[in-house]
Amino acid sequence: MALAVVGLAADQGSKYGVFRWLYDGSFRGEREVVEGWFKLTAEFDDRVQPCDCSFHVLQTWSAPKMPRVNHGALFGLGGEHKGGANQVFAGVSILAAAGIIIWTARRATAADGWLCAALGLILGGTIGNLYDRIVFNGVRDFLYFYKIDWPVFNVADCCLVCGAGMLLLHAFVAPAASTPVPEGQAAAAVPAPAK
Repeated sequence: MALAVVGLAADQGSKYGVFRWLYDGSFRGEREVVEGWFKLTAEFDDRVQPCDCSFHVLQTWSAPKMPRVNHGALFGLGGEHKGGANQVFAGVSILAAAGIIIWTARRATAADGWLCAALGLILGGTIGNLYDRIVFNGVRDFLYFYKIDWPVFNVADCCLVCGAGMLLLHAFVAPAASTPVPEGQAAAAVPAPAK
């Protein structure tokens, strides 16, 4: 769970920090990181106003304008449906987070450090993007490999991809657990092959 907290803090800290740093009153702020390859980008949307609710301070901490957000999922999947897609993916995030919390509460899971690390990264990324979906009605993205025109992403996405990769690797590499025979019971005899 510690890795989930670290991932969530890194995600939200980087989103608020980069959007605040790059805001200059215009529609878009950019900062080159690797010349010709990679930059930080923050876009803002004049058409969307901060809500008149308790989220107002959270929405305007980085800038007085609302950030432009991705309403969909990976590679903008479902983004054209805006509010509907955001609600569906928020619901999926809640279910995924609950499932991961239940999974990590199992004794066998807690004893497997690699599995806990993978689930922690996935949980941190899931909650990071869920926070954005609740507060901003979409996910704030700012990391852009423009040389290959990779879709803009964020730290939560990195946590999700790395955690999922670790989980997949764990599924193929981890040794199969042997099923212990309950005390007082003999293992079932395997019949000898017929002659």
